[in-house]
Amino acid sequence: MELFAQEAPEVAAAFNNLIMAVVKRPALDAKTKQLIYIAMKAAMGDDSAVKAHIPMAKAAGATRDEVIDAILMTVTVSGIRGVAHCLPDAVAQFEK
Repeated sequence: MELFAQEAPEVAAAFNNLIMAVVKRPALDAKTKQLIYIAMKAAMGDDSAVKAHIPMAKAAGATRDEVIDAILMTVTVSGIRGVAHCLPDAVAQFEK
């Protein structure tokens, strides 16, 4: 993200504004939003994004079992890839 902001600051700013607009929507609480984000990124096999969002999910009150279930939900949509790539680190972050 640093390189993105450095190379295209106006695009990065617009992207961050989009994220903030979505995050500020009131219908879902912060924990639910983080669990959805973790599930979407796990479905894509994006383990670095999942790793980055687990502390945010924990801070919002997500439990180990909720994060695991969010990741496991992806198996029905995208197969085992997301589970295999993202579940080990997710579990490890709760064992710290």
